[in-house]
Amino acid sequence: MWNERYATEDYLFGTEPAAFVTRHAHYLAPGARVLSVADGEGRNAVWLAGQGMDVTAMDGAPNAVEKARRLAATRGVRVDFHVADIVDWDWDDAPYDAVLAVFIQFAPPAMRDAIFAGMARALRPGGLLMLHGYGPRQLGYGTGGPGKLDHLYTTDLLRERFAGFEFLELSDYDAEIHEGLRHSGRSALVDCVARKPR
Repeated sequence: MWNERYATEDYLFGTEPAAFVTRHAHYLAPGARVLSVADGEGRNAVWLAGQGMDVTAMDGAPNAVEKARRLAATRGVRVDFHVADIVDWDWDDAPYDAVLAVFIQFAPPAMRDAIFAGMARALRPGGLLMLHGYGPRQLGYGTGGPGKLDHLYTTDLLRERFAGFEFLELSDYDAEIHEGLRHSGRSALVDCVARKPR
């Protein structure tokens, strides 16, 4: 499904990073090893690489990863891109300073929980989880997202799934976003930045 969606010259979510990424990049030092999960067409990974991060990005859609590689080449940055099914990703391969996941709400609850557990394992002790997505009110806005209540985030859900982490930021708010054709308009958003125990 995703490969078909990305089979266009247009970038579905634009080529600029999500506002969440630019707003929270101050948590990351140049040279930080960052894993961008289900990175799509590369807008977030490429921007982080441009800020001096050592970025690995994965997505299951070959079309998206090819577009991401083109974007990186256009911007003159290097990202270690992988075409990989998120279910099969080796979360234990190497520890990262940060794991980023932006609008990865395609997964039903059981798969989502496995992904969250993998993201936690992929972090080094003291590493940062950076997670951004839609909250339940988004169903009423219809300006993006999965359209399924059980795919959406609440602050309580994230506190439970990442119990033991230190939450540096955890918020549920409404904002206008304009990130390509698929994310545009008033949106119900949840932001999470949390530190893995040392």
